[in-house]
Amino acid sequence: MLTATTTVSASASTLLCRRCRKKKKRKKPFTGHVRTETVRIVLASRASQLAKIQTHIVLDALKAAFPDRQFDTSFMSTQGDKDLSQALYLLGGKSLWTKELEIALLAGEVDMLVHSLKDVPTALPEGCALGAILEREHGEDSLVVKKGYSVDGRVVRSLDDLPAGAVIGTSSVRRVAQLKRRYPDLVFKDVVRQTKKIMRNFLRRKKRGNLQTRLNKLDDPDGPYAALILAKAGLSRLGLGDRVASDVVAPTLLHAVGQGALAVEIRAEDAEARRLCDALTHWQTSWRCLAERACLRVLEGGCSVPVGVHSELAHAPERRGDAGRAGRLRLVGSITAVDGRRHVEQEIVREVSSPEQAEELGTLVAKALVEAGGREILQEVAKDRERRAAVVGRASGTEEQKNSGVAAVGETAVI
Repeated sequence: MLTATTTVSASASTLLCRRCRKKKKRKKPFTGHVRTETVRIVLASRASQLAKIQTHIVLDALKAAFPDRQFDTSFMSTQGDKDLSQALYLLGGKSLWTKELEIALLAGEVDMLVHSLKDVPTALPEGCALGAILEREHGEDSLVVKKGYSVDGRVVRSLDDLPAGAVIGTSSVRRVAQLKRRYPDLVFKDVVRQTKKIMRNFLRRKKRGNLQTRLNKLDDPDGPYAALILAKAGLSRLGLGDRVASDVVAPTLLHAVGQGALAVEIRAEDAEARRLCDALTHWQTSWRCLAERACLRVLEGGCSVPVGVHSELAHAPERRGDAGRAGRLRLVGSITAVDGRRHVEQEIVREVSSPEQAEELGTLVAKALVEAGGREILQEVAKDRERRAAVVGRASGTEEQKNSGVAAVGETAVI
């Protein structure tokens, strides 16, 4: 437990005291009073129900490892939570989930950020670093079927049980692209909810919803969806694991980079936060995810690019590596065209004994994908996104409408 008992000068520290941060009155380092309160470590995350649950998972782990330390939590809405009117495919980079949180982190208002690793950009802002990657929980995707839905009196337990024309809800272009290859007769649509906003002509807008909203949309007797494809980890953490009809795994569907793992982001120079995070890191998961993220970094893909991965690490305790750690790492990577007609997949297996070697493996897989035709597919994906964004832009109304205060399709909306 750290307790300050002396006056801290501006030259000694640039840390704001907690009281001043909360009051938001003092914009410069404190110099005129003595800190006698216990220093609390503040964990921050998005304000969604799932994000709060994940933050408390990390909080509980920290409390168990450091029972003498004090921790607190803070939650805020990010741009990804606010802009619900555009498909994720059009919103682009992952920073829409993390930017506001990282501003607070760099300003010293909070000390750790808790993320779903799949939402974290592969290139972090200057001054930020990944402090911990926790053990992966359910990296795969799952099929969730509408309540009471059956085909010829038979319960639907897998995608193979669905009839041609059945509508599958998912907002992930990665899932759609891969599943169209295997199930060309199924129909894939974004999961949206309809809401009215009073405008000149009662403009209708579509908005993405949280997980429970999507399940409600699925179970609506008048709704179009027969099933949804969702990340199993989120369902499990929300206590909704009983809704899973079956898992959809490789080779049918490769999961997203980092899916199922939680990550803690810290200030790069915060040695104390890094020390605390060391107790949380699951090195096997970390090495696998570092390889996956290195692959995606080379491909310059975001959360809405159809890049899928699958990784395995067999621990080899007889080999000496980083802190006595070593293993046989297998990484499979894929890039799939949006229509599912073109697909490249590469696999590399290699002995690794450090995080750096794991990242090198990920880079090799990415380069193999590019050489196998992945570059052309990614270029086509970028053009498709630009085309769709242009369509949304034209539908969003004129600048006159925007300036008059009339909301247009694609603008930020809060639910």
